[in-house]
Amino acid sequence: MFWYNGKFINSQTLELDIYDPGLLYGATVFTTLRVYGGSLDSSLTNWLAHCDRLHTSIQSFAWEQPDWNRVRQGAELLITKFPVLRITIFPDGREWIIGRHLPQNLSQMQKHGVACTLAQPELYRSLPSHKTGNYLSAWMAKTNAAKSNSQEAILVNNAGNWLETTTGNLWGWQNGRWWTPPLTEGILPGIGRSQLIDWLQTQQQVVTEAWTSEIVKGFEAIAYTNSVVEVIPIHTVHQHGESLQYDPYHSNLHKLRQLFLA
Repeated sequence: MFWYNGKFINSQTLELDIYDPGLLYGATVFTTLRVYGGSLDSSLTNWLAHCDRLHTSIQSFAWEQPDWNRVRQGAELLITKFPVLRITIFPDGREWIIGRHLPQNLSQMQKHGVACTLAQPELYRSLPSHKTGNYLSAWMAKTNAAKSNSQEAILVNNAGNWLETTTGNLWGWQNGRWWTPPLTEGILPGIGRSQLIDWLQTQQQVVTEAWTSEIVKGFEAIAYTNSVVEVIPIHTVHQHGESLQYDPYHSNLHKLRQLFLA
Protein backbone atom coordinates (compact mmCIF):
# COMPACT_ATOMS: atom_id res chain seq x y z
CA MET A 1 0.00 0.00 0.00
CA PHE A 2 1.15 3.54 -0.70
CA TRP A 3 -0.03 7.08 -1.35
CA TYR A 4 0.36 8.61 -4.81
CA ASN A 5 -0.90 11.87 -6.27
CA GLY A 6 -3.68 12.36 -3.75
CA LYS A 7 -4.84 8.74 -3.61
CA PHE A 8 -4.32 5.78 -1.30
CA ILE A 9 -3.43 2.72 -3.42
CA ASN A 10 -3.40 -0.85 -2.15
CA SER A 11 -0.91 -2.39 -4.56
CA GLN A 12 2.75 -3.32 -4.96
CA THR A 13 3.05 -1.56 -8.32
CA LEU A 14 2.99 2.07 -9.43
CA GLU A 15 1.99 3.06 -12.96
CA LEU A 16 4.13 5.80 -14.54
CA ASP A 17 4.30 7.25 -18.02
CA ILE A 18 7.22 5.65 -19.89
CA TYR A 19 8.60 9.15 -20.51
CA ASP A 20 8.31 10.28 -16.90
CA PRO A 21 11.62 12.02 -16.00
CA GLY A 22 11.46 10.44 -12.56
CA LEU A 23 11.61 7.03 -14.22
CA LEU A 24 14.06 7.93 -16.98
CA TYR A 25 16.52 10.08 -15.04
CA GLY A 26 15.76 9.69 -11.35
CA ALA A 27 14.35 13.23 -11.44
CA THR A 28 12.79 13.25 -7.98
CA VAL A 29 13.67 14.49 -4.52
CA PHE A 30 12.88 12.51 -1.41
CA THR A 31 13.26 12.34 2.33
CA THR A 32 13.01 9.38 4.68
CA LEU A 33 11.77 9.87 8.21
CA ARG A 34 11.16 7.78 11.31
CA VAL A 35 7.92 8.48 13.12
CA TYR A 36 8.31 8.59 16.89
CA GLY A 37 5.33 8.02 19.16
CA GLY A 38 3.08 7.57 16.14
CA SER A 39 3.09 11.34 15.59
CA LEU A 40 4.41 13.55 12.81
CA ASP A 41 4.53 16.37 15.35
CA SER A 42 7.00 14.67 17.69
CA SER A 43 10.20 16.71 18.00
CA LEU A 44 12.19 13.56 17.18
CA THR A 45 10.14 12.89 14.04
CA ASN A 46 11.12 16.39 12.92
CA TRP A 47 8.40 16.62 10.28
CA LEU A 48 8.98 20.28 9.49
CA ALA A 49 12.71 19.73 8.86
CA HIS A 50 11.92 16.96 6.39
CA CYS A 51 9.38 19.14 4.60
CA ASP A 52 11.87 22.03 4.54
CA ARG A 53 14.46 19.72 2.94
CA LEU A 54 12.03 18.88 0.14
CA HIS A 55 10.85 22.47 -0.24
CA THR A 56 14.42 23.81 -0.49
CA SER A 57 15.46 21.32 -3.17
CA ILE A 58 12.27 21.85 -5.19
CA GLN A 59 12.77 25.60 -5.03
CA SER A 60 16.43 25.27 -6.02
CA PHE A 61 15.50 23.15 -9.05
CA ALA A 62 12.61 25.48 -9.99
CA TRP A 63 10.17 22.57 -9.85
CA GLU A 64 6.50 22.78 -8.93
CA GLN A 65 5.77 22.63 -5.21
CA PRO A 66 3.42 19.82 -4.16
CA ASP A 67 0.13 20.25 -2.34
CA TRP A 68 1.62 20.14 1.15
CA ASN A 69 -1.75 19.47 2.79
CA ARG A 70 -2.06 16.40 0.59
CA VAL A 71 1.47 15.30 1.51
CA ARG A 72 0.52 15.55 5.17
CA GLN A 73 -2.72 13.67 4.54
CA GLY A 74 -0.92 10.77 2.90
CA ALA A 75 1.71 10.64 5.63
CA GLU A 76 -0.92 10.63 8.39
CA LEU A 77 -2.65 7.71 6.72
CA LEU A 78 0.48 5.60 6.33
CA ILE A 79 1.88 6.13 9.84
CA THR A 80 -0.98 4.00 11.14
CA LYS A 81 0.75 1.08 9.37
CA PHE A 82 4.45 1.94 9.21
CA PRO A 83 7.06 3.59 11.48
CA VAL A 84 9.20 4.74 8.55
CA LEU A 85 8.06 6.84 5.59
CA ARG A 86 9.78 7.79 2.37
CA ILE A 87 8.25 10.88 0.77
CA THR A 88 9.11 11.47 -2.88
CA ILE A 89 8.23 14.52 -4.98
CA PHE A 90 8.26 14.61 -8.79
CA PRO A 91 9.18 17.73 -10.81
CA ASP A 92 5.51 18.48 -11.54
CA GLY A 93 4.57 18.35 -7.85
CA ARG A 94 3.17 14.81 -7.64
CA GLU A 95 3.77 13.19 -4.27
CA TRP A 96 4.51 9.50 -3.67
CA ILE A 97 4.72 8.14 -0.12
CA ILE A 98 5.67 4.60 0.82
CA GLY A 99 6.09 3.05 4.25
CA ARG A 100 8.34 0.39 5.67
CA HIS A 101 9.30 -1.20 8.97
CA LEU A 102 12.54 -0.67 10.88
CA PRO A 103 15.37 -3.06 9.92
CA GLN A 104 14.97 -6.39 11.72
CA ASN A 105 18.61 -6.33 12.80
CA LEU A 106 18.61 -2.69 13.90
CA SER A 107 19.17 -3.33 17.61
CA GLN A 108 22.00 -5.75 16.77
CA MET A 109 23.71 -3.14 14.57
CA GLN A 110 23.24 -0.42 17.18
CA LYS A 111 24.75 -2.64 19.87
CA HIS A 112 27.65 -4.33 18.07
CA GLY A 113 28.31 -2.11 15.03
CA VAL A 114 28.98 -2.93 11.38
CA ALA A 115 31.87 -3.31 8.97
CA CYS A 116 32.40 -0.85 6.10
CA THR A 117 34.42 -0.82 2.91
CA LEU A 118 35.77 2.29 1.22
CA ALA A 119 34.11 2.91 -2.14
CA GLN A 120 35.95 3.87 -5.29
CA PRO A 121 36.19 7.69 -5.73
CA GLU A 122 34.16 7.58 -8.96
CA LEU A 123 31.14 6.41 -6.95
CA TYR A 124 30.27 9.89 -5.70
CA ARG A 125 26.68 11.03 -5.16
CA SER A 126 25.09 13.29 -7.75
CA LEU A 127 24.15 16.76 -6.43
CA PRO A 128 25.28 15.81 -2.91
CA SER A 129 23.60 18.73 -1.14
CA HIS A 130 20.19 17.45 -2.31
CA LYS A 131 18.53 14.08 -1.70
CA THR A 132 17.60 13.19 -5.28
CA GLY A 133 16.25 9.99 -6.77
CA ASN A 134 19.53 9.37 -8.60
CA TYR A 135 21.11 7.08 -6.00
CA LEU A 136 22.87 4.72 -8.41
CA SER A 137 26.40 5.43 -7.16
CA ALA A 138 25.46 4.91 -3.50
CA TRP A 139 23.53 1.74 -4.36
CA MET A 140 26.48 0.38 -6.31
CA ALA A 141 28.91 1.22 -3.51
CA LYS A 142 26.79 -0.60 -0.94
CA THR A 143 26.23 -3.56 -3.25
CA ASN A 144 29.97 -3.87 -3.89
CA ALA A 145 30.67 -3.64 -0.15
CA ALA A 146 28.28 -6.51 0.52
CA LYS A 147 30.44 -8.72 -1.68
CA SER A 148 33.22 -8.17 0.87
CA ASN A 149 30.89 -9.03 3.77
CA SER A 150 30.57 -5.36 4.74
CA GLN A 151 27.21 -3.93 5.73
CA GLU A 152 28.00 -0.41 4.53
CA ALA A 153 30.30 1.54 2.23
CA ILE A 154 32.03 4.87 2.87
CA LEU A 155 32.14 7.30 -0.04
CA VAL A 156 35.43 9.16 -0.61
CA ASN A 157 36.60 12.02 -2.80
CA ASN A 158 39.55 12.11 -5.18
CA ALA A 159 41.84 13.17 -2.33
CA GLY A 160 40.86 10.05 -0.40
CA ASN A 161 38.96 11.95 2.29
CA TRP A 162 36.08 10.06 3.85
CA LEU A 163 32.75 11.79 3.16
CA GLU A 164 29.72 9.80 4.32
CA THR A 165 28.29 6.31 4.13
CA THR A 166 25.81 5.40 1.42
CA THR A 167 22.95 6.03 3.87
CA GLY A 168 24.21 8.36 6.57
CA ASN A 169 26.61 10.95 7.95
CA LEU A 170 29.88 10.06 9.67
CA TRP A 171 30.93 10.81 13.25
CA GLY A 172 34.26 10.14 14.94
CA TRP A 173 35.39 10.56 18.56
CA GLN A 174 38.84 11.80 19.49
CA ASN A 175 40.40 14.37 21.82
CA GLY A 176 37.20 14.69 23.83
CA ARG A 177 35.01 15.78 20.92
CA TRP A 178 32.88 14.45 18.07
CA TRP A 179 34.13 15.13 14.55
CA THR A 180 32.04 15.12 11.38
CA PRO A 181 33.00 16.03 7.79
CA PRO A 182 31.93 19.56 6.72
CA LEU A 183 29.26 20.20 4.08
CA THR A 184 31.92 21.85 1.91
CA GLU A 185 33.38 18.38 1.29
CA GLY A 186 30.27 17.58 -0.75
CA ILE A 187 28.05 15.60 1.60
CA LEU A 188 24.34 15.48 2.29
CA PRO A 189 23.21 17.86 5.06
CA GLY A 190 21.48 15.09 6.96
CA ILE A 191 18.61 15.99 9.27
CA GLY A 192 19.93 13.64 11.96
CA ARG A 193 23.33 15.27 11.52
CA SER A 194 21.84 18.73 12.02
CA GLN A 195 20.03 17.60 15.17
CA LEU A 196 23.23 16.17 16.64
CA ILE A 197 25.25 19.27 15.79
CA ASP A 198 22.67 21.49 17.51
CA TRP A 199 22.76 19.30 20.61
CA LEU A 200 26.55 18.89 20.71
CA GLN A 201 27.37 22.55 20.08
CA THR A 202 25.79 23.43 23.43
CA GLN A 203 28.47 21.21 25.00
CA GLN A 204 31.25 22.49 22.69
CA GLN A 205 31.80 18.90 21.59
CA VAL A 206 31.65 19.05 17.80
CA VAL A 207 34.32 19.69 15.15
CA THR A 208 33.59 19.91 11.41
CA GLU A 209 36.78 19.11 9.56
CA ALA A 210 37.77 17.05 6.52
CA TRP A 211 38.42 13.38 7.30
CA THR A 212 41.88 12.87 5.82
CA SER A 213 43.73 9.56 5.89
CA GLU A 214 45.66 10.77 8.95
CA ILE A 215 42.66 12.02 10.93
CA VAL A 216 40.68 8.78 10.56
CA LYS A 217 43.53 6.80 12.10
CA GLY A 218 43.22 8.84 15.31
CA PHE A 219 39.57 8.13 16.04
CA GLU A 220 38.77 5.95 19.04
CA ALA A 221 35.25 5.27 17.79
CA ILE A 222 33.26 6.10 14.66
CA ALA A 223 29.63 5.77 13.66
CA TYR A 224 27.14 6.82 11.03
CA THR A 225 23.76 8.39 11.64
CA ASN A 226 20.52 8.99 9.83
CA SER A 227 16.94 9.79 10.79
CA VAL A 228 15.84 6.14 10.74
CA VAL A 229 18.62 4.08 12.34
CA GLU A 230 19.84 6.86 14.68
CA VAL A 231 23.45 5.85 15.58
CA ILE A 232 25.23 2.82 14.12
CA PRO A 233 28.81 2.17 15.34
CA ILE A 234 31.43 1.10 12.80
CA HIS A 235 33.89 -1.44 14.15
CA THR A 236 35.94 -2.10 10.99
CA VAL A 237 36.77 -0.17 7.83
CA HIS A 238 38.40 -2.10 4.99
CA GLN A 239 40.61 0.04 2.77
CA HIS A 240 43.41 -0.57 0.26
CA GLY A 241 44.40 -3.99 1.53
CA GLU A 242 44.29 -3.05 5.23
CA SER A 243 41.65 -2.64 7.91
CA LEU A 244 41.15 0.01 10.56
CA GLN A 245 39.56 -1.08 13.84
CA TYR A 246 37.39 1.04 16.13
CA ASP A 247 35.64 0.44 19.44
CA PRO A 248 31.90 -0.14 18.85
CA TYR A 249 31.27 -0.19 22.62
CA HIS A 250 32.88 3.17 23.38
CA SER A 251 31.03 4.97 26.18
CA ASN A 252 30.58 8.12 24.12
CA LEU A 253 28.63 6.18 21.50
CA HIS A 254 26.08 5.43 24.19
CA LYS A 255 25.95 9.12 25.08
CA LEU A 256 25.43 9.99 21.42
CA ARG A 257 22.51 7.55 21.19
CA GLN A 258 20.98 9.07 24.30
CA LEU A 259 20.52 12.34 22.44
CA PHE A 260 17.82 10.66 20.33
CA LEU A 261 15.86 10.02 23.51
CA ALA A 262 15.70 13.72 24.37
